[in-house]
Amino acid sequence: MAQSRQGGCECGAVRYVVSGDPIVTYACHCTICQSQSGSAFGLAIRIHAEDFQISSGELKSFTRQADSGQTFTNSFCPDCGTRIHHKPSKSAGHLSLKPGTLDDTSWVKPTHHVFARSAQPWFIFPEDSQVFDTVPSDRSWITGK
Repeated sequence: MAQSRQGGCECGAVRYVVSGDPIVTYACHCTICQSQSGSAFGLAIRIHAEDFQISSGELKSFTRQADSGQTFTNSFCPDCGTRIHHKPSKSAGHLSLKPGTLDDTSWVKPTHHVFARSAQPWFIFPEDSQVFDTVPSDRSWITGK
């Protein structure tokens, strides 16, 4: 049975519930994710879109093209700007949730690192993680199939 997890934006205007188990937790080291996160990488938890529900507030969104060439719809709180998730065009049934928006992040640990070719030179990849120069062509790691 999947554990229900709650989260929300920085100002509290948007709250959500995730009812399903995560597919994968990954760190993306592409330059876009570095810019968006203001850090060395962006962290994401891939979930089934049907497992995500807004419990209060509403999201705004914009679309961008990633280093992979894929289009993403990025959703955020219109009041404080906190990015909640992004939806990939090639996996419409999935969302990549920003785990820093969860109320409890103690269990979050990335198992995969993508776009390692763009990683900051000082970053050391954990020995127990899978590391890819770009995004693997075999999408089973991120779709759960």
